[in-house]
Amino acid sequence: MQKFFSSRKLVIVVICLIVSFGLMSLSVAIRDKRSTPPLVQQFGNDIVGFADQIVAAPMNGIHHGFVSTKNLLNTYQENQRLKSKVDQLTQTQVKDQVLSRENKQLKRQLNVGSTLTGYEKINAAVITRTPSSWASQVIINKGQASGIKKDMPVIAGPGLIGTVAEVNKTNSKVVLISNTAENSNRFAIQVLGDNSKVVNGIITSYDSAANRIIMGNITSNAKLSVGNRVTTSGLGGVIPKGIYVGTVSKVTQDDYGLAKKVYIKPAANLNDIEVVSVAIRD
Repeated sequence: MQKFFSSRKLVIVVICLIVSFGLMSLSVAIRDKRSTPPLVQQFGNDIVGFADQIVAAPMNGIHHGFVSTKNLLNTYQENQRLKSKVDQLTQTQVKDQVLSRENKQLKRQLNVGSTLTGYEKINAAVITRTPSSWASQVIINKGQASGIKKDMPVIAGPGLIGTVAEVNKTNSKVVLISNTAENSNRFAIQVLGDNSKVVNGIITSYDSAANRIIMGNITSNAKLSVGNRVTTSGLGGVIPKGIYVGTVSKVTQDDYGLAKKVYIKPAANLNDIEVVSVAIRD
């Protein structure tokens, strides 16, 4: 009797295997001929998908929990760093205000009057920037009525972006420092080199491929390093001194090997100009 039951179990197992392989073959054959899977396959897919959701839900919850914790820690650390920078900025602003008041008092006491660094700002908005002249000019909504004159420097964000080239009653045209024309934006700038030595020169051209201002006409032999700050020198007569231009990114020799050629990374983002300030010299 026991042998009979064991044989019957074996027969049942064999039959189940045959039926399973038959259903699989039938499913594959039907699947190749139909755009939708058969009912049995749909039922199996639904069961597998439901089980996968049950298993994946807690795992995704744990993963998102770890990610959220990590982001929270990163946010806390970044917040601490930003707090320290805000404190430094506040101290710098206070110091700048104190030095500015002291400078004005000394000027009055010494009867010096206006200097190269004295200027005020007129804020304006960019109203026109066409794709055909994207890298060469913008139109702002302030003109003669606001006291703007030709050749005044224009600032956007942290640094200089160009000069006023044409003034109308209510708007002005600004030529950008990225303008590659030969006669545009050739104003005097200076680099505070190593050992606090000042190197003077002028903007001679612009490298559009590398997004770099090129400074030439340098006669000084003072050493310049990458990262040295570049500002306007005020020697041109119209542009005030001390407006931030950018930082030195590379120093080479000119085509004749007689003078230095300095590549400057602009401080301002020339592709994102919406609000500007026109510097009016005192």
